[in-house]
Amino acid sequence: MDAQTAAQHLSKVRDQNPLVHSITNNVVTNFTANGLLALGASPVMAYAIEEAADMAKIAGALVLNIGTLSSASVEAMIAAGKSANENGVPVIFDPVGAGATPFRTASASKIIQEVRLSVIRGNAAEIANIAGAPDWKIKGVDAGEAGGDVVQLAKTAASRMKTVIAITGKTDVISDGTDTYAVHNGDKLLTKVTGAGCLLTSVIGAFCAAEKDVLQAAVSAVSVYGSAAQLAALDTSHKGPGSFQIELLNKLASISEQEAAELAAIERVTEK
Repeated sequence: MDAQTAAQHLSKVRDQNPLVHSITNNVVTNFTANGLLALGASPVMAYAIEEAADMAKIAGALVLNIGTLSSASVEAMIAAGKSANENGVPVIFDPVGAGATPFRTASASKIIQEVRLSVIRGNAAEIANIAGAPDWKIKGVDAGEAGGDVVQLAKTAASRMKTVIAITGKTDVISDGTDTYAVHNGDKLLTKVTGAGCLLTSVIGAFCAAEKDVLQAAVSAVSVYGSAAQLAALDTSHKGPGSFQIELLNKLASISEQEAAELAAIERVTEK
């Protein structure tokens, strides 16, 4: 897995224009849809349990995000997830705020138990909570790196849960339990935009729809997204997060394969 591979995966997304079904939180629906469109994917948001499963089976990827929870939305997510599993569609899960409340934690656990997940993306506290490492702290739905070895956390969580784990933070760590990568792309302005992490989860979905190697797809998605953020920050850091948010969409649309390869900062931290 190298910088050129990440750039090639970006081209595959744009060539294939995959349908990404995102059952996401209502704070970020519009931003997520626009981000996927900018990247070159096709977004769809079908939340009703009456159609969630039908939409999932025709999608290239399914993204489940528990940012704004209800019992009905969890049931729709599970129905969609089971349909995706039955039809070979990768499922990407964002356990937003897992550990913050009993209902949120239980909902994340229920989805994990009932749906086979290709990738789980979250911050360190969220991943620690769903993987059974409660020493990490979480406050609300926005928690960073409270302490501990993020690389080891990613490897342990991936091994326990038999999926690819993507922990995003100052340095992003992606692991399947055997191979682990650190990605050093991104910009601190991402932390000032509501939904930046949620959009990244859906971007991972787009890459997983286009590339069968789930680990490589996730690494590529995180690197390309972070590189687009770096380019956006160059143009807008003096203006603030509002301008940055808009420019991030522009850069997701305009970042070239060459730029993605040149900017990619991908480090392999374990060997098979």
